[in-house]
Amino acid sequence: MYNRFNSRRGGRPSYGKGGGFGGQRRIKTFDPTVLINTPRVEIQVEKYSVTHAFSDFKASDQLIRNVLFKGYKTPTPIQDQAIPPILEGRDLIGIANTGTGKTAAFLIPLIDKVLKNRQEKVLIIAPTHELASQIRDEFLAFSLGLNLYSALCIGGANMRRQVDALRRGANFVIGTPGRLMDLIESRYLNLSNFSSVVLDEADLMVDMGFIHDMRAIISLLPHTRQSLFFSATIDEKVREILQNFVKNPVTVSVKTGVTAQNIVQRVVNVPDRAKKVDQLHELLISEGFEKVLVFGRTKFGVQRLSDELIDRGFKADSIHGNKKQNQRIRTLQKFKSNEIQILIATDVAARGLDIPNVSHVINYDLPESHDTYIHRIGRTGRADKKGVALTFIG
Repeated sequence: MYNRFNSRRGGRPSYGKGGGFGGQRRIKTFDPTVLINTPRVEIQVEKYSVTHAFSDFKASDQLIRNVLFKGYKTPTPIQDQAIPPILEGRDLIGIANTGTGKTAAFLIPLIDKVLKNRQEKVLIIAPTHELASQIRDEFLAFSLGLNLYSALCIGGANMRRQVDALRRGANFVIGTPGRLMDLIESRYLNLSNFSSVVLDEADLMVDMGFIHDMRAIISLLPHTRQSLFFSATIDEKVREILQNFVKNPVTVSVKTGVTAQNIVQRVVNVPDRAKKVDQLHELLISEGFEKVLVFGRTKFGVQRLSDELIDRGFKADSIHGNKKQNQRIRTLQKFKSNEIQILIATDVAARGLDIPNVSHVINYDLPESHDTYIHRIGRTGRADKKGVALTFIG
């Protein structure tokens, strides 16, 4: 029986084996050797020159101080191009790879907007619990001392607390489509008074099967609103969402290419699958494997591999769909703060997360698609640092 405080959705649809969330759907895996073995073509691209400092933006002085205090020095290209039109109230389409700073690109102007009119409400929709939590953390840092409130609405977390946060009048509601729909259907969330909305990682939400929830949520928003749309790719299904979402938008594109040039990609041949873990072990004790993100296909396989590596003496942990949200957040924090050396994950961690200084990404199990491969390996080689991506084949 449905209990409104124990969501029937859980914030995401049930995935097949490729996503590691259960189910019996058969997944065709992508062969990364097609990409890895393709000779790279050097393309001369004019480097974008940032034209603003954060102090140039017409935003609250305290907000800008908070941004600088967090360690932001110079706007990234997407921040440089997106913040001014968002401050002007324009709709915007941002096409950008992960790790380009797009969260700050929409949070800074939207926080300023609410500071100028505290009756304004902002809805931010993200595909995964982890990305929504990361956006919430960024909001808390930027809004320090500004008396703004937020509600984080994600599956796997206590729904009653989320309802209480909504009742207190949260200025920012940040959530995943499934849990947001739960709250809407239970009449705890009314979208008619939200004047700003952000769809973040829209292509991933479509890939994860959230397209119907996205359509439903958009249909309940006010006709007059500011709409911001961020996506790494725009295919036909994503374009369909766009048609009913933005009006006369500014388009900003800082997508730099298929893969980062500072990621070395290699294949690891596995002649004997019975010794696959032993091969991984030998890699992990090699020089330079300081902070390693290992991707597996299923939640059961990921947990089994994590337990095996811990038994072998490695500082390791895992995140997957069977773990509670607070467990996943704690594990990510341990990985970010170097309390653990190895994080084993399903594709819940492949996109949108900003984990600093990952030295290696290892595809222990093959990804299900080209896009998944790109987003997995994009967890390393960030912020102009070098990274290595290894894929087990055989």
